[in-house]
Amino acid sequence: MFRLKRRTGAEMAFDLFNNLLMLLICFVTLYPVWYVLVNSFNEGMDAMLGNIYWWPRVFSLDNYRAVFNNNGIMLAMGVTVAKTVVGTVIHVFFTAMVAYALSRQELIGRKWYMIMGTVTLFFGGGLIPTYLLIRDLGLLDSFWVYILPAAFSFYDLIIFMSFFREIPKGLEEAAEIDGANELRIFLQIIIPISMPVIATIALFHGVYQWNDYFAGVIYINNSDLQPIQTYLYRVVAESSSNQMVSAMAGNIQKSVTSQSVKLATMVVTTVPIIIVYPFLQKYFVKGMMIGSIKG
Repeated sequence: MFRLKRRTGAEMAFDLFNNLLMLLICFVTLYPVWYVLVNSFNEGMDAMLGNIYWWPRVFSLDNYRAVFNNNGIMLAMGVTVAKTVVGTVIHVFFTAMVAYALSRQELIGRKWYMIMGTVTLFFGGGLIPTYLLIRDLGLLDSFWVYILPAAFSFYDLIIFMSFFREIPKGLEEAAEIDGANELRIFLQIIIPISMPVIATIALFHGVYQWNDYFAGVIYINNSDLQPIQTYLYRVVAESSSNQMVSAMAGNIQKSVTSQSVKLATMVVTTVPIIIVYPFLQKYFVKGMMIGSIKG
């Protein structure tokens, strides 16, 4: 029979302190999100009086009606969904393909490719040279400005390589004996068994694509190509936000304010990625363990 070790008072006090500390950190992290959500469901003029902390004082959906009645924000949402899906698929496929090639020891020039890639982790060209490059490539005011510059990441390549190095060579050798070429091996063998790390990189890049507003601010002048985060940036940052709210609110303008519409827009832009995240969580944890322990 095993006897349970009796815990000392110091150990119990330490555990209690840790639990209270974790609860405090969770509260500090989650409460701002709850505050935005509560105030977004409160009637705008009433919310200006303040003192709304836990529940809406005057419940109203007018803020969300003002958001969804606006064609501009729905178009921006469509652009964001499109660039997130297309950008993530291209990024994952292209980065995985390059990583698979660099994981092969027999690749000629592999050492120099790795050195050049490592340099990019520490040094960048800067905003102005990058803008000039994007302009000369003809990507200004183009949907592809969201996709092509972000199609490859050397940091993500390192995670892919850590996984690919652990794949038994026997799988590839057996496929080669059966007459498969490198592309077929990559598509039909490597990709299917790499779903944990693929889901991890897809989550990383998908969140980046969804939250990115900077590219829309710098490279896009056409309002029809602006993503939702850039639209939100305009709502929050522009001095003419009250005029924008007037256009968004329409007939319900009296019950909303610029602040209440900002909060509702924040919620609308955040909820989709929060919904997707739990479905990829198990793959995300597994993939991160692979990338950090193996290799």
